[in-house]
Amino acid sequence: MSGNNSSTLQGYIDSATGAVQSALGSLTGSNTDKAQGEQTRTEGHAEKDLSHSVGKVGPFAVSGSGGVSQDNPNRTEGSWNQTIGSAKESVGGLLGAEGLKRDGIQQNREGKGQEAQGQLSDLGGGMTDRAKGAAGSAFAGLTGNKADQEKYQAKHDIGKTQQRSAEADIQKQSDY
Repeated sequence: MSGNNSSTLQGYIDSATGAVQSALGSLTGSNTDKAQGEQTRTEGHAEKDLSHSVGKVGPFAVSGSGGVSQDNPNRTEGSWNQTIGSAKESVGGLLGAEGLKRDGIQQNREGKGQEAQGQLSDLGGGMTDRAKGAAGSAFAGLTGNKADQEKYQAKHDIGKTQQRSAEADIQKQSDY
C-alpha cells in the first residue's frame, strides 16, 4: 500500500498498475513481474476496501484513516423512535388497542424520516469537510505550512469518517 493513510483513488491506481504489470509479465514471460503485479493489484484492492471501512460504537464512528466522528443526533433519536414505535405497534396489535397501534405506526414513520434527515446531514457535512480539508491541506502543503496541512488533513479525515458512517448505515438499510 502507498502509505499509512488509506485512499480510494490510490487503491484504484495501485489496482490498475498491478493489473498492467501482471499483464506485461505474462506477455514477456516474466513470472517475477507477473507476481509483483498481482501483489500490487491485491494491495490496491485492500487499500480501497480499507478506505471505505468504518467501525461504529453507538453514535461514534472510526475510519481506516483514523478520523473519529459522532452521528447527527437525529440519526440516534430517529432509530430510537422507530424501535419504540414498532414496540407500540406490536403491543397495540396484540392487545387489540387500535389507538396504540396507530400511534406506534406514526412514531415509527416519523423516526424513519428523522433518521434519514440525520443521515443526509452527516453525508453532506462529511463530503463538504472532506473537500475543504483536501483543498486546505493541498494549499498548506504548497505554502509549506505543516501545521495547517495537518489541521486540514484532520478535517478531511473526520469528514471522510462522517460520510462513510452515513453511507454504511444507508447501505445497511437498503439491504433490508
